[in-house]
Amino acid sequence: MLSHTVAGWILLLLGLYLGIGLLFAIAFVTKGVQRIDAGAKDSGWGFRLLILPGSVALWPWLLRRWQQGTPPPMEQTPHKQAA
Repeated sequence: MLSHTVAGWILLLLGLYLGIGLLFAIAFVTKGVQRIDAGAKDSGWGFRLLILPGSVALWPWLLRRWQQGTPPPMEQTPHKQAA
């Protein structure tokens, strides 16, 4: 009986996390993505639909980046540095 209660709480928390993530992702793909990535400013809806699932899953990290307005880190590989 305890396992059903724990499983129920886990599913409830997961549902809340994903619900908040979906609300965040809708706002993020319409307005926030261009703030943290200048390359996404003129992107179309195809790109925005592609990043929607990841935005739902990673919303706490993306929310922090959006609030700070920090761009993504630059790639620092030897190939990139040589170019």
